[in-house]
Amino acid sequence: MRSLARLWLIPAVIVFWELVTRQLENTDFPPPTTIVSRMYDLWFSGPAARLFLTDEAMDNILPSLGRMFSGWLLASVIGVVLGVVLGRSRVAADYVNALIEFGRAIPPPLLLPLFLALFRAGLQMQLAAIVFGVIWPVLLNSMDGARAVDRTYTETAIVFGLSKAQRLRQVVIPAASPKIFAGLRLSLSLALILMVISEVFGSTNGIGYQMLVAQRSFETPTVWATIALLGVLGFLVNTLFVLAERRLLVWHQQATRTL
Repeated sequence: MRSLARLWLIPAVIVFWELVTRQLENTDFPPPTTIVSRMYDLWFSGPAARLFLTDEAMDNILPSLGRMFSGWLLASVIGVVLGVVLGRSRVAADYVNALIEFGRAIPPPLLLPLFLALFRAGLQMQLAAIVFGVIWPVLLNSMDGARAVDRTYTETAIVFGLSKAQRLRQVVIPAASPKIFAGLRLSLSLALILMVISEVFGSTNGIGYQMLVAQRSFETPTVWATIALLGVLGFLVNTLFVLAERRLLVWHQQATRTL
């Protein structure tokens, strides 16, 4: 209830937006009620057996979410594994630091023509774009987390006779998990953005493609409905991730409160 009480600003902004747009009567800026009505007609007026999802939702929203989560999961696995390895090996990190700094400095949208030429339009191009843009916060946070593990923990594990694999699994990764989760949370929002951009460049379905078609057809309410849908999806995905993070890292929160 306390968390819900903090959201009072959202309905206030929506009411203000409704009043101002109705006063202006500008077709380029429809009121929220028009946007919500368009969202309902497009995606959420289907049968109850399909959770009220329409054919448009099945053909566009679900494939987009599949691409986003597939690219995010792939980048997360690669980023965590490489980050932990490089974080625990100063020599290896020194060899690849320049390449990492070079790669993360390149804006992912600039490489979309390259990915389009290499993989052509389709799932492979979209996954490549998402993975390239998402992997950097996961990789860097995993490196920092693995590098910052207290030596007392690892030395104690050595005294107890744990092997390198056991130390990595039972000491290093749990100690680095708060920073790893921070990178995963940041990368999730980037995955949503890159999913839309990649669909605009090379796709025949998806949320980004649907927004592009609406823009070219001058369907302003559909464009705004798509933007609102992306905002809602971003909020829901982030909220679910935070809930999962709190449950998985409850030991870290308890230790922080104790300190």
